[in-house]
Amino acid sequence: MGTGKPESMPQTPPFSAMFDSSGYNRNLYQSADDSCGGLYYHDNNLLSGSLEALIQHLVPNVDYYPDRTYIFTFLLSSRLFMHPYELMAKVCHLCVEHQRLSDPNSDKNQIRKIAPKILQLLTEWTETFPYDFRDERMMRNLKDLAHRIASGEETYRKNVQQMIQCLIRKLATLSQYEEVLAKISSTSTDRLTVLKTKPQSIQRDIITVCSDPYTLAQQLTHIELERLSYIGPEEFVQAFVQKDPLDNDKSCYSEQKKTRNLEAYVEWFNRLSYLVATEICMPVKKKHRARMIEYFIDVARECFNIGNFNSLMAIISGMNMSPVSRLKKTWAKVKTAKFDVLEHQMDPSSNFYNYRTALRGAAQRSLTAHSSREKIVIPFFSLLIKDIYFLNEGCANRLPNGHVNFEKFWELAKQVSEFMIWKQVECPFERDRKILQYLLTVPVFSEDALYLASYESEGPENHIEKDRWKSLRSSLLGRV
Repeated sequence: MGTGKPESMPQTPPFSAMFDSSGYNRNLYQSADDSCGGLYYHDNNLLSGSLEALIQHLVPNVDYYPDRTYIFTFLLSSRLFMHPYELMAKVCHLCVEHQRLSDPNSDKNQIRKIAPKILQLLTEWTETFPYDFRDERMMRNLKDLAHRIASGEETYRKNVQQMIQCLIRKLATLSQYEEVLAKISSTSTDRLTVLKTKPQSIQRDIITVCSDPYTLAQQLTHIELERLSYIGPEEFVQAFVQKDPLDNDKSCYSEQKKTRNLEAYVEWFNRLSYLVATEICMPVKKKHRARMIEYFIDVARECFNIGNFNSLMAIISGMNMSPVSRLKKTWAKVKTAKFDVLEHQMDPSSNFYNYRTALRGAAQRSLTAHSSREKIVIPFFSLLIKDIYFLNEGCANRLPNGHVNFEKFWELAKQVSEFMIWKQVECPFERDRKILQYLLTVPVFSEDALYLASYESEGPENHIEKDRWKSLRSSLLGRV
């Protein structure tokens, strides 16, 4: 990014530098025209502004380049008011106007001053929100503006090419990832169907595939970090896109919401919970079930130590599913002290106070980490989404005067940018293909099949359970 003459490219710090001690750096140095530009500040913090003024504030000119926190915050939140391609079109238009790039006689010196700044803005956009450019219209506008910049200077031509190639690579990797996900979901079958065709004796269980709980926790962390890395920051906002009241009739996002990677990640959490419950309910013998519970308690504990709170929570919720928790005789054989400690850590009371404290500790450790192992922070994802959802629901996007409520969007950007740091961590553990394959593709029981397996292991305790067992036997096994 910083090629060419050092002074020509405004440098931007990495994400972690967007924070100051109070958590977020909001000191947008004001441009000279802040009073007339329809932007409202307090103590040097931008609080609100008209959409038009905010767009103006995004576009660099000869002696102004927007603060990086502003670029991220505005690109993240503007999609609640307009489609990214509409914003891109406006930005292009403003750039061309500011720079008179369309006028061949405009001062070469002016262009030399402004071109690297425009290029820098486009680079930030393509690097942080690459998925916006899956839209043909975005790509067209990007190439058009980049071409205008590059036509004047050899140096910029190379930078422009680099930027576009890097973007195309990112989008290609995303398409491959989506194909893999589609393949996994198209081949998934229900465990019960498999059981009917293969006798249980030759079925593998997770302990035969990976006897060491530490290794399993590390492989789970691989899956978590890979899935996290594909979630675009904008997916958090696009999950809540609704109609903008000032936008008479058309919804801002008529096409399907672009939150596929976020949804795939939530599905993985559910799969892991069901996998845990399946592995516990499968064994015929009580001592084998108890051993399986103890195995998963060790896996969960190691996930906690690694900072992988999402797998930890999925394992705990699998163990708390009623087909598992009703197996009283099995649990009686388990040393549950370790489990109680984990349950306490993830206790939902006081809005997950214990977990939030542990998460803050992990985030702190991550900031000062020397090894990538210490950098790992994988949040309990459903709670992160819920927090962002409540933040979004709890404050209006616009103030009564029609201004955009930018204070809300600082807060939103703060939460999302912390996640952006976590999702960039490389997994330090060795990959084990056999274990990963098992975790991602082995068939799991449906909820009904789990209840059936549970009743077969430890019989029904009352009339309600007895009736349920009977109906499950007839519907799932065709037995009376």
